[in-house]
Amino acid sequence: MIGQVRFLGAPKPGEGRRWVIAGPFIWFLIFFLVPFVVVAKISLSTAAVSIPPYVPLISWDDTATMSIALHFGNYHFLLTDPEYVIAYLSSLRNAAVTSLVTLVIGYPVAYLIATAKPSMRGPLLMLVIMPFWTSFLIRVYAWIGILKPNGLINNFLIWLGAISHPLDILNNQFSVYVGMVYAYLPFMVLPLYSCLEKMDHSLLEAASDLGAKPLRAFVSITLPLSIPGIIAGSLLVFIPAVGEYIIPTLLGGADTLTIGTVLWNEFFANRDWPVASTVAVALIILLVGPLMLLQHFQSKEDQ
Repeated sequence: MIGQVRFLGAPKPGEGRRWVIAGPFIWFLIFFLVPFVVVAKISLSTAAVSIPPYVPLISWDDTATMSIALHFGNYHFLLTDPEYVIAYLSSLRNAAVTSLVTLVIGYPVAYLIATAKPSMRGPLLMLVIMPFWTSFLIRVYAWIGILKPNGLINNFLIWLGAISHPLDILNNQFSVYVGMVYAYLPFMVLPLYSCLEKMDHSLLEAASDLGAKPLRAFVSITLPLSIPGIIAGSLLVFIPAVGEYIIPTLLGGADTLTIGTVLWNEFFANRDWPVASTVAVALIILLVGPLMLLQHFQSKEDQ
């Protein structure tokens, strides 16, 4: 009779797999859930001239009686003040336009890299990733020199004779879009490339043998198979773009109102941590809701 021999101290079958799965959950708990709970707790408080600058939720009196005071006025203030509503809508608009433009630009780039010779894919991907080797702040500052009235673009167009006066392409919405598209374009190209590179190109050959035109084959085969990459790239661009602060501040000018600038002003200028925490919690809820809904529909399609 042959039996199983298990050494003392050896992991049980499946125990290693559970630990591997638990790793991301522990990371999520420490670096997202715990900070989120702290911020949510501050959002239910009121501002105070103290360190930290808010009233504690839990207090004790002389008789050792604990009292908990929750203030929901910050959330009501957030919904009724038009400045915050405009900031949220402006941030959502910037993120949506950035996602759409990066998709239009990034899809041909990703397709070109995926269909290039294997020896060329590495160098082409290197060109996409290379901007990450430079400081993000320096790259945004460089666009100021390119877009300003006496910058590279205006001087070049004046030298060509195309314009007689410098174009107003800095400190406005156009410059914000340019900076955000430039900054987040790699986040769209890389997921699309990963999806397109795994595609079975023999399907396109079969469609061509059956008489399908290149455009018809792209719409019927390539585009549907690349939808997971489109969704992943759009989310990777949209989520950080909603809370973007540096680009609207440097390229958009003082009048640019986004949720990132509101958070900065409330935390550091007004020192109103409860309102700032409320803005942050509302932003997280605004982003988590669509993500959960998207995951729900994707799970239904997989079934």
